Amino acid sequence: MAEDSRETLDLERVVCRLSDLDALSARGFTIGGGDWPLRGFVVGAAGGGVHGYLNRCPHAGHPLDLLPQRFLTADGSLILCSSHGALFEKASGYCVAGPCAGQSLTRLALEVRSGFVVLADSVDVNACVAVPPP
Repeated sequence: MAEDSRETLDLERVVCRLSDLDALSARGFTIGGGDWPLRGFVVGAAGGGVHGYLNRCPHAGHPLDLLPQRFLTADGSLILCSSHGALFEKASGYCVAGPCAGQSLTRLALEVRSGFVVLADSVDVNACVAVPPP
């Protein structure tokens, strides 16, 4: 019997379709349930890459997108914390301006499998949720 070459996806860890992102877009996602699910976001990168971060401002500990799904500056070049105006590099999560300058967003490892962006198997969802806010 021939092996099935299609990858098996853990649907609980699927963030979005890769085709839903481009270099100037971002989208939030939630993995897990209950009162404390993992809330993150993914940003598109040049060349079809992606970067993922915990949706938590290092300055105040609240979500970056006070307006749902608004994670980027108007030109799409930087990640924006809507609450205090902090600006972060998309590729590194490093804060270049604002009250948390010099700090970084918490990176979430992502993989692209069968056209989907997936939270990497190495990410412990419970440990990410347990990270206390500042």
